Amino acid sequence: MTRVVVTGASGRLGARVVRLLREQEHAPEVVGVDLLPSNPAGLSHCLDLATADLGDAFSGADTVFHLASVFGAGIEGPEIDAAVEVTVARRVLEASGAAGVSHLIVMSSATVYGPWPNNAVPLTEDAPLRPHPDLPLAVQKAEIERLVAEWSIANPDAITAVLRPATVVADGTGGWLARALHATSVLPANEETPIQYLHIDDLAAAVVSVWQSGLDGAVNVAPDGWLTPTERRALDPVPKVRLPEAVALGVADWRWRLRLAPTAPGILAYARHPWVVANDRLSATGWQATNSNEEAYVVAHEARAIETISPQRRQELALGAVGAVVAAAGVGVAALVRRNRHRS
Repeated sequence: MTRVVVTGASGRLGARVVRLLREQEHAPEVVGVDLLPSNPAGLSHCLDLATADLGDAFSGADTVFHLASVFGAGIEGPEIDAAVEVTVARRVLEASGAAGVSHLIVMSSATVYGPWPNNAVPLTEDAPLRPHPDLPLAVQKAEIERLVAEWSIANPDAITAVLRPATVVADGTGGWLARALHATSVLPANEETPIQYLHIDDLAAAVVSVWQSGLDGAVNVAPDGWLTPTERRALDPVPKVRLPEAVALGVADWRWRLRLAPTAPGILAYARHPWVVANDRLSATGWQATNSNEEAYVVAHEARAIETISPQRRQELALGAVGAVVAAAGVGVAALVRRNRHRS
């Protein structure tokens, strides 16, 4: 029987992949590895990939799905500052090589392409990796891809695939990247800047499809097409009023400093410039997204009581909220100015 190892088996993506693997007609033996035993049915080894001995967990494995990530909660924290993401990937690669793994699938991110005005729309897998230096996720995933490329050269007989998904969301919630991008919607934007949303169920199906087809190399994962900022705002139940650029950037910086919003400096570029991807390589395997960009965005939105309020009242509330944020930002900026004067 084929033996596969799934890292991050307790996570939202890992748990879905484990379930899909076990539903196969000729289901493999699935070895789930994770630090948190939140999904006991899919977990075989509860261990820390950053420090534990991985020999027993990876022994006899034919395939390794490296889906674990420390970026699930956000873009800050000691693990991210210490690039634990890269450390874990390096150790997984070492364990995979020692076990003689013949098929390796690693989760990366479409953010590795970087948000640049001269990006092609859409980007194909042969586009250069130019991650924005102020987004740790993009920088560390690009470094992991470099390590995977070295591993592939050292293990030429192994099939090695790296998946680059667009912004991932799930029913009732967006991931931290989706939330951070949404938080930038008050900022002035290029109305032609496209964005994509990928449902996590479709990402899990893509992982299994890449494994079954034996696809090698980089693989973009995204629904067909994309949304423009105008189309995305039309889907929001609560309208947002955009601010003048100077005020908006000041508010965004202030909210980030006080941890009131996940709008880190690197996120702003990803909201302003294109980094959408083409899915031709993946589609050739027979994979198709069951959720369009629009559907993924809508189902990720958590219904709130405010959605039952009339459109006119929502607009009034939105205007009031913006006014409050601007006023608070003014107070915060004034306090910083006074503090700087006092120090000088």
